[in-house]
Amino acid sequence: MYSAAQLFFKYLRYRFIALNGKGHGTHSPFVYAFIKNLLNDQRSFYAYEQVEQIRLQMRKDQRSIQIEDFGAGSRVHPTSTRKISAIAASSLKPKKYGQLLFRMVAFFQPKTILELGTSLGITSAYLSLANPGAKVWSMEGAPAIADLAESNFKTLGIDHIQMVRGDFDKTLAPLLETIESLDFVFVDGNHRYAPTVNYFNLLKPKMREHSILIFDDIHWSQEMEVAWEEIKKDESISLTIDLFFIGIVFFRKEQLVKQDFTIHY
Repeated sequence: MYSAAQLFFKYLRYRFIALNGKGHGTHSPFVYAFIKNLLNDQRSFYAYEQVEQIRLQMRKDQRSIQIEDFGAGSRVHPTSTRKISAIAASSLKPKKYGQLLFRMVAFFQPKTILELGTSLGITSAYLSLANPGAKVWSMEGAPAIADLAESNFKTLGIDHIQMVRGDFDKTLAPLLETIESLDFVFVDGNHRYAPTVNYFNLLKPKMREHSILIFDDIHWSQEMEVAWEEIKKDESISLTIDLFFIGIVFFRKEQLVKQDFTIHY
């Protein structure tokens, strides 16, 4: 993984090369609409306060739990015993991105949603509350984390998330055998090259024309950057958007010319 200093300079480079966040210079009507209607939507939706209250509670929780980590580890937590408050402070997706995912689900209305990496359930809550009629699966390897997430779902009154526990390398393929297709997928786990590319290859057959696939932390390490560049080259993909902390993949067949955008967000 990159050091904090390396990541900072990566971010500065991203800011330098990224298209402005207003959509100027974007020669794609779809991407321009995405920027205008989703990236720049400043409205406060009903779920925001509910979910952020849970995040605040987690950031104040001083209990310690044992974490079984199947991924690339943590930049800030060298041991397996961690305080819930520390996990909430360092591992949860910032509200800016959780709320963007909420707006995307609310806008595109996917019927099937899969999340790899539940963590404390904050992002899961945003995904599920944006479309209460969707079927949602969320996968988490650490039992103690999964327990906390399910408790948070109960507090929020969310009852349509199916939790899948265990190592993704053992649980993802069997789960996908039971799912015909996926409309929206958020991959936030095991931030290494081989697992990330493997997840993409397993998920790709379940993608349809209007499916959306999102990878977290695409610039977190050199491995993740290599994985992201390889995924972008896949012939099934018509459009990608790099927002630095997440990478968004579209499979839209009406996109006649394949395009890759880096957009300031």
